[in-house]
Amino acid sequence: MSTSETAGYMEMDLLRFTTAGSVDDGKSTLIGRLLYDSKSIFEDQLEAMEESSRKRGDEHVNLALLTDGLRAEREQGITIDVAYRYFATPRRKFIIADTPGHIQYTRNMVTGASTASLAIILIDARKGVVEQTCRHAFIANLLRIQHAVVAVNKMDLLDYDEDTYDAIVTAFQDFASRLDNLVAITFIPISALRGDNVVDKSTQMPWYAGPSLLQHLETVYVGSEENHVDARLPVQWVIRPQSDTHHDFRGYAGRIAGGVFKPGDDVLVLPSGFATRVTAIETFDSDLEEAFSPLSVTMTLDDDIDVSRGDMIVKPNNPPSVDQDIEAMICWFSERPLRARAKYVLRHTTKEVRAVVREMRYKVDINTLHKVEGEPEFRLNEIGRIALRTSSPLFYDRYNRNRTTGSFVLIDEQTNETVAAGMIV
Repeated sequence: MSTSETAGYMEMDLLRFTTAGSVDDGKSTLIGRLLYDSKSIFEDQLEAMEESSRKRGDEHVNLALLTDGLRAEREQGITIDVAYRYFATPRRKFIIADTPGHIQYTRNMVTGASTASLAIILIDARKGVVEQTCRHAFIANLLRIQHAVVAVNKMDLLDYDEDTYDAIVTAFQDFASRLDNLVAITFIPISALRGDNVVDKSTQMPWYAGPSLLQHLETVYVGSEENHVDARLPVQWVIRPQSDTHHDFRGYAGRIAGGVFKPGDDVLVLPSGFATRVTAIETFDSDLEEAFSPLSVTMTLDDDIDVSRGDMIVKPNNPPSVDQDIEAMICWFSERPLRARAKYVLRHTTKEVRAVVREMRYKVDINTLHKVEGEPEFRLNEIGRIALRTSSPLFYDRYNRNRTTGSFVLIDEQTNETVAAGMIV
């Protein structure tokens, strides 16, 4: 790349999206087809994929092998881990999270979807809307993913039948009407194996007038999802160089979680509540006139205040909530069930505290979306609402306002296992 091409690439818009769906819906094949038809595969990758397909005795080149990298995945023909892939077109850069379809790997789907702006929910045209379809749509809704593409796959196996497609669209719309966040849903009939409506429009479905999947991904608008109103800088590291050149330097490094900071801004440091002013905002190679999420910066302040990892620098006009009692929706990741009064380590932004489960509010029935109250425990992959008490106050926003300051994970102290992901409500 020339210097101008590199600069242009760096300035391109970025879309993070995730794939979800039931087992064998063709998620990995779809991603492989997307990369293959958009010419985003190196020759050695293509040769290795063709060789692996021959050894397996596959009838076609198995495009799923591009993302299924674990040996167990290749042997079983399933996705287990979250696979991230990167590619670009002249219009946009993309980061794909290819997530598993099996119910026991729902936690992996939550991990891959947590930073996505768009979710592709695959449906096997032969099976229609199934429980995992509802589960993944509900999780996308819970994670505040506002844009969803429902890709009705394997249309080639049903002779590209329009009535089957229309019935699936109606069934999914009926379920989605009970969700509160999936505000932009696009339906696309595709065949990942044959490439219909993936990169190029299909000639097999003249009754479909919408865009291909790639055309939609290139043009969907996702620019308004960062919170640039509520200024938040969770402090990750205090920089104190032990050198004569920077003897008096004290900077506070972290990734901005919301809002905009400028030199001269009045700020508060939590939890102390001390007020001060921003003197400079620096990165590795320059000083900034303003900084906003998700930039990683070092901030210097006008006063020598005791600031440490886990503290948060905010603006006084709209501070976050500060509380030890937290209400949250969680997805339970562990095979050991969650029960009331259980104790965990809670990690929220850069802060780590101990927490106890005060009450199990309810679990959600994924199929009906009904609240099931009075349950004594949460089991693997179950989703619901709990009440927590933390050992020291958290500085947080509701998850629907800020996905960074509104989320946390629970850690088992004995095993260091991540047992739950939480969204503060």
